[in-house]
Amino acid sequence: MRRADRLFQIIQILRGSRRPVTARELADELERDPRTIYRDMADLLASGVPVRGEAGVGYVLEAGYDLPPLMLTPDEIEAALLGAQWVIERGDAALARGARDLVAKLHAILPADLRSLADGSGLLAAGDARGMVSDAIDMQALRRAIPERRKLAIGYRDEQGRTSERIVWPIHIGYFEKVRLIVGWCELRGAFRNFRSDRIASATILPECFAPSLHKLRRAWREQEDRARATPSGAHASLVNLNATG
Repeated sequence: MRRADRLFQIIQILRGSRRPVTARELADELERDPRTIYRDMADLLASGVPVRGEAGVGYVLEAGYDLPPLMLTPDEIEAALLGAQWVIERGDAALARGARDLVAKLHAILPADLRSLADGSGLLAAGDARGMVSDAIDMQALRRAIPERRKLAIGYRDEQGRTSERIVWPIHIGYFEKVRLIVGWCELRGAFRNFRSDRIASATILPECFAPSLHKLRRAWREQEDRARATPSGAHASLVNLNATG
């Protein structure tokens, strides 16, 4: 790996981490000696990259730092193409269009040597996309509503065909082989629930926003999932705690 590529990779690792990253962890991932990492970090600091480090804790990239546009590596190109292929086959209509546009843009901006790599890529997104269920909700509108923390009113049919009216605080959309799941806090049940998009009989994105931050809700959902895996009775989360803002 060239030194310039290694410095760029260090920045990418720090950017993608939610906690401090130690020199040893960077060295292991980049297959270098920690002393090389220390020199690299000194060079990054000298170049004005806002990295903070503390002995025994690790390095953190300060928020707001961005890199100038750089050419993609072959692995990044193939990762983008493989992901786009999966989305074209299994995403909702708007995401599928976006994935096709992404592939077209990649081919347009890549130099000749990398374009030949993209054209000749043998990667396949495995699985049979036939039998994908149809969404009964505008998934594009829902994706836009999640960052705005908008509430969602739905009429939902269970496996027996019984319909209930719900107010949901959507936090995730899960894309699976055949179905899509909306993950959110259900006001009716007072807990997180998963809703299959094809079982939604009616849906309205409300102007009202829920108070807890997405970060807080997603953390509570992950904790609920961990408890549910540990014990069947541990899946409940407290509405009192979620009503706190933050």
